[in-house]
Amino acid sequence: MLKFRFIYCIPILLIFFVISCEKKFQSPTHYKRDLFADERQEGKAYIMNVDECFDASDMVLATSDIKLVDSSSGRGKSIFIYRLKSGVIEKTTRDSVINYPFQFLSNQRLKLKKDSVYIFLKKLNGYRFIADDKKLKYQWLKSAPIYSVGTESK
Repeated sequence: MLKFRFIYCIPILLIFFVISCEKKFQSPTHYKRDLFADERQEGKAYIMNVDECFDASDMVLATSDIKLVDSSSGRGKSIFIYRLKSGVIEKTTRDSVINYPFQFLSNQRLKLKKDSVYIFLKKLNGYRFIADDKKLKYQWLKSAPIYSVGTESK
């Protein structure tokens, strides 16, 4: 009789044992390994200082008369086109004369200030159809912030 009860308990014990065992292959955090942990800096963007912006730019303008003319967002990259009605050339490597109104392209929305600001520009790369249509030659220097003219030294 005791042997008979023991035979019925074995399958129940086996089922209990299988259910209670942790299956490591089903938990992905066990095998998760971050290969780029040293290189990842989430939430930290590099912001160039004024000297770096001047050195990296093809053209630097000082102006207080800047306005957002056109923007495109939604599908693909966001594009913003700004127009300057007047300004002073601080640095140039290509053009010594600029015809105003002058337009340039930016991949980011600029937080414009009421006072005079520096405009850091690079030669336009890509955007062939937009450049032909809007007659654009320059784009905003990537990772360059907006600096006021009087507050920062060159």
